[in-house]
Amino acid sequence: VQLQASGGGSVQAGGSLRLSCVASPNNLDITRMGWYRQAPGKEREFVAFIIRGGVTMYADSVKGRFTISRGRARNTWYLQMNNLKPEDTAVYYCAATEKTVLALTHAAHEYEFWGQGTLVTVSS
Repeated sequence: VQLQASGGGSVQAGGSLRLSCVASPNNLDITRMGWYRQAPGKEREFVAFIIRGGVTMYADSVKGRFTISRGRARNTWYLQMNNLKPEDTAVYYCAATEKTVLALTHAAHEYEFWGQGTLVTVSS
């Protein structure tokens, strides 16, 4: 299983980026897709997830600015990030699971598949 994250880059505060994640092989039966991030010197933290039924959840720090969505292509999802702030600077990781979604938690251990990360740098 491979998750390929892309779309990171450098922007100024107030700018936007869209991250993408593609999972392969294509026959994976993904039930939940998520995004996490890790800033330098900090622990990895939850950003957002979307489950198969379309329910989404966001970290308080990104609500109203970030939007997670599923792509038309199977096993593809995105993170649209608007009004970026310097504190959003981090390596962003996509994650996925085939496990049955029993609860709407954002614990990292809910995911068994992880991407390699894409760096987002926001300057003031």
